[in-house]
Amino acid sequence: MEATIKDRIKAYFEEQKEAMLADIIDIVAMRSVKGEPEPGMPFGRELAQVVEHTEQLAHRLGLSTKNFDNYVLTVNLNDKPTELGIFAHLDVVHEGTGWTTPPYEPDIRDGKIFGRGVADDKGPAVAALYALKAVKDLGIELSKNVRVILGTDEESGSGDLPYYFERECPPPYSFSPDAAYPVYNIEKGRFQGTFTSQYKDNGALPRVVRIEGGHTMNIVAQKAEALIEGMAVEEIERICREMAADMKVELTVVQEGDFVRLTVTGASAHACDPAAGNNANTAILAMLAALPLAESEGKQRICSLARLFPHGDYFGKALGIQMEDKVSGPLTCSFDILRYDAAQLSGSIDCRCPVCSNEENTSEVADRWLSECDLHLETTKMVAPHYVPEDLPFIQTLLRAYEEYTGMKGECWAMGGGTYVHGIENAVAFGACYPYTDVRGHAADEFAVIEELMVSAQLFTQIIIDMCR
Repeated sequence: MEATIKDRIKAYFEEQKEAMLADIIDIVAMRSVKGEPEPGMPFGRELAQVVEHTEQLAHRLGLSTKNFDNYVLTVNLNDKPTELGIFAHLDVVHEGTGWTTPPYEPDIRDGKIFGRGVADDKGPAVAALYALKAVKDLGIELSKNVRVILGTDEESGSGDLPYYFERECPPPYSFSPDAAYPVYNIEKGRFQGTFTSQYKDNGALPRVVRIEGGHTMNIVAQKAEALIEGMAVEEIERICREMAADMKVELTVVQEGDFVRLTVTGASAHACDPAAGNNANTAILAMLAALPLAESEGKQRICSLARLFPHGDYFGKALGIQMEDKVSGPLTCSFDILRYDAAQLSGSIDCRCPVCSNEENTSEVADRWLSECDLHLETTKMVAPHYVPEDLPFIQTLLRAYEEYTGMKGECWAMGGGTYVHGIENAVAFGACYPYTDVRGHAADEFAVIEELMVSAQLFTQIIIDMCR
């Protein structure tokens, strides 16, 4: 019986497995963290070196390349019109600490490769290059081209793609193996707002002298502290202890000279899923608003913030922006950073917005509600949601191939975060790890499952054939 294309693809990658893994190990061993720009090296010397290395790899695999001034490297299978794009990136986040083995000495154990960038996104990038090579080596005739677009600044703002798109149009259809399976066809919009307020200090006691909570815009505040003047530890304890128990946060109240330090500890989480954490900023605001503080403009701002961001409101209801739709779910809102002193305050929120959201019904509404409390939003600009309809034939091609090669159900999911292809027409996140495989991206001991990489290479090969034949 004549072998099917699937049989030929699987047999091909059984032969190529060791070579592909060796090439993944070689590229993961190269540190490629964004550095200081140099002439001809917009994101630093390390990124320029990994681009050169990858270009040499592509040539060895029999593929043609074009280097866009070390912003982007493209790899093409043929010179026909491009129908399909595969977006991956060669830059990685800083290695950090806590590794079991050195982050740039890739280690294979328990069916996994460990190393910084092996999952995000060098392993998938090499798998995509080998998929092009497979189509070529198997002698499968195509009527259109597939292009792998390898960027160098995905982890630090994606300043690479605008440069590339000034010179080349996006392919008609694209996917990025920079997330997980099955298909993420919806990426929520994003509104990150910083608001400020200034006021006069009348010096009346008791008062809040300072509040500091949270450090990172897209991370739920784990810890918040306030300095209070003019109240006894025992009175603050009496009011706040039961509130802390109800909100399931840790509370400490200690005397520090003439002040009392109130510390609230909750739990951090990514802002795309604030309910997974326990926000210390909203908890401490609720407690401070309950204290018998002297009347002042500062107290009014604290009470206003407590009303607009009540503890446990993950959906922006009190801010007037609660909404949801069937395809992408609810808006989420996380109050991540808070700074307050006797004369001014600032706060930062991170909202992940469903397909039905826009500036008129989201950021501008938040602006009005904040303004009524003398809190002034610095900008109402937001990143629009990204949505590719599930019934698009391209999406169905991805899902069909996924089911065929993995045996798992192919379906479309939505995510609160954004990927490399956010905003690119007819582009989705697809792979390159199985659902619920935690590859520890951006953390110590990042890994990729070897079998998942090999199946991904086979999947990509099939999709290239289906889309470009």
